[in-house]
Amino acid sequence: QTGPYGPHTSSSSSPPSSSSPAFCPVQPSRHIVERQSRMLNFRVEYRQRSIEVVLEDASTVGDIKTILETELQVPVSKMQLKGWKSGDVSDSTVLQSLHLPKNNSLYVLTPDIAPLASTSQSSAQQGSSSQNYLLVISHREAQRDYSLNFPASKTIQEVKRNISDLTNIPVRHQQWDGWPATASDDSITLAASGISYPCHHLTVCRRSSPALTVDQTDECTDVHMVSDSEDDFEDAPEFGVDESEIFGMGSSSCQKSPMMPEDSENEGDALLHFTAEFSRRYGDCHPVFYIGSLEAASQEAFYGKARDRKLLAIYLHNDESVLSNVFCSQMMCADSIVSYLSQNFITWAWDVTKEANKARLLTMCTRHFGSVVAQTIRTYKTDQFPLLLIVMGKRTSNEVLNVIQGNTTVDELMMRLMGAMEIFSAQQQEDIKDEDEREAREMVKREQDEAYRLSLEADRKKREAQEREEAEQVRQERIRKEQEEEREAIRLSLEQALPPEPKEDDGEPISKLRIRTPSGEFLERRFLGSCKLQVLFDFVASKGYPSDEFKLLTTFPRRNITQLDPAWSLLEAKLFPQETLFLEAKE
Repeated sequence: QTGPYGPHTSSSSSPPSSSSPAFCPVQPSRHIVERQSRMLNFRVEYRQRSIEVVLEDASTVGDIKTILETELQVPVSKMQLKGWKSGDVSDSTVLQSLHLPKNNSLYVLTPDIAPLASTSQSSAQQGSSSQNYLLVISHREAQRDYSLNFPASKTIQEVKRNISDLTNIPVRHQQWDGWPATASDDSITLAASGISYPCHHLTVCRRSSPALTVDQTDECTDVHMVSDSEDDFEDAPEFGVDESEIFGMGSSSCQKSPMMPEDSENEGDALLHFTAEFSRRYGDCHPVFYIGSLEAASQEAFYGKARDRKLLAIYLHNDESVLSNVFCSQMMCADSIVSYLSQNFITWAWDVTKEANKARLLTMCTRHFGSVVAQTIRTYKTDQFPLLLIVMGKRTSNEVLNVIQGNTTVDELMMRLMGAMEIFSAQQQEDIKDEDEREAREMVKREQDEAYRLSLEADRKKREAQEREEAEQVRQERIRKEQEEEREAIRLSLEQALPPEPKEDDGEPISKLRIRTPSGEFLERRFLGSCKLQVLFDFVASKGYPSDEFKLLTTFPRRNITQLDPAWSLLEAKLFPQETLFLEAKE
């Protein structure tokens, strides 16, 4: 049953020691506040090994080193753990504080530890043809060491051809120290040669004379001090065979196909051809080359959001350089380099073997990076290629941080890539901060603009509502006036149609009526007893109290006169000889 920390499985070709634990639980720091743990995956590259580590984010950097010490048998004090996105990282740094993604890639550097052979693994893996051997080859004349990785299936002859490319010493002129006595034939593989696994030390120099005597040969402790392949190459020019074909990678006897044709109409087609040829020569494990123009690659790397920007790595290949084969096969195809470039760089490539392609490159560099970069490339000689230019995008211009030449090692290449990455990360953090501040300002401005727009919209709606209300008031006032004018016209017509008020001495029955209005005033008038109730209603209406709005009532007993037949006379309605009435508004 797996604990809180997952297993660490090595993806390298060498199997882990039987004593190595499957997992190593680590106690998180006590000062971390308890919360739901988050698991982080780390792929750690060390030379030719790859270790998978799974930890809680409450763990520290030192916890990772403790696990790696068990897996790699490297003391923590001599271990440098690189590849962090943040700035300063110490062993006590808590992973949670680094805000890491779920999957991460790191690299272990041990500059104080030279590669040593592992006797326990040597016996178990000596005969396996799937392993890689690290050959540390000292070039006496140049006083320089080369650390080269070769598959166990490589032959001694192929190793010597590669060294010929690297040191410019033809195979027939090479003199070696360090090959074991069992390596009696250059055609045998490294796995069968008897050399130490995983690391073996050799020395090479240029033979002082074209041939050695038998006595001289016998004095040598190494049976391969003089290459036994010299008969294969001495007479090669006589048969019309180009020396460069024999000393190149592999045993092909035909000319290599160019990495890039001269007549490509666009950069994308040229890069497709370059990638296909690179894969054919060196295998499919290589950096992902950007397919497109240099301008498009620059746009992809430099001009996105600050968090998404990357460095631009420009690989310049030259087939005429003796370093190209070794640099491509040993450096550009190393798992750690491929992984680091893919994660942190946009990698763009170009072949400058042909002068036309080189001129085309210089034109592109002048257009995108300025004449200084183009002039810098011109100063490098053919034997200094290939080159790896590390370019960082800045606010106003693009800056070349580093130019890495072909005569380097995997560790040195990784160190220089990581150094460029540290410079870029510092600049990227500033750019992210500036971008966040700019976006915050723009957000505030957008919010202010939106608030202002909403305010204007509210004012507009309020103004429209007020205008509608005023228009309604005007309409209602007009209707009211029209109704008042209509009532006044009716009142006047009723008033004019009323019979004249009779005099008291007319001799006919007179009914004297006194009517109290809702305002408390009294209306008094004399009517003939024979007058109809309708005349009384018209009189009250002519004073502004129409019968459809007001009731005419007697005081006692209380009667509603307006409900009586208007054709009745006042006598019939018993409103004779006098009566006090009052008006009341209808409900």
